[in-house]
Amino acid sequence: MTSYVLGGGCFWCLDAVYRRIRGVTQVETGYAGGTGPANYPRVSTGETGYAETVQVTFDESVIPPETILDIYFLIHDPTTPDRQGNDIGTQYRSVMFYADDQQKQAFQAATARAQAIWKDPIVTQLTPLDTFYRAEDEHQDYFNHNPDAGYCQIVIAPKITKARDNYKKWFLQEDA
Repeated sequence: MTSYVLGGGCFWCLDAVYRRIRGVTQVETGYAGGTGPANYPRVSTGETGYAETVQVTFDESVIPPETILDIYFLIHDPTTPDRQGNDIGTQYRSVMFYADDQQKQAFQAATARAQAIWKDPIVTQLTPLDTFYRAEDEHQDYFNHNPDAGYCQIVIAPKITKARDNYKKWFLQEDA
């Protein structure tokens, strides 16, 4: 199994999409890249250096790592520093936390592929992974637990649709 720690705005969005992808065995929302205690009230201030992230664990014999990363660049805007839509602050930055040189190289290659589809320069940070802190339970699988919430309908659902439209063969049967 391989795990990537990725930040692309609100962690609920990435979480919702990756939970629907074949070969993904686990998705956890959490925090990476900051200092001090990691919890939602502190991270949401934007002053801790943490980014809202997901740790995506997947089986490379089922889904290629490139596909996991290409989906990442599809479902968030990697050209806006410290912002995704109305979510503004360093905690919403586009960032990929690599565990080793092999991941760093894979992330660099994915960024280069993604630049071909984005008009503006990609500002996604590539940062060594120090520690990933799991977010509180209420942030795990948020979309499936709150499908009728406004944020889920207005922000998350369109990202799921966009990913499904572009990567239908990788979506779990019940979500295809």
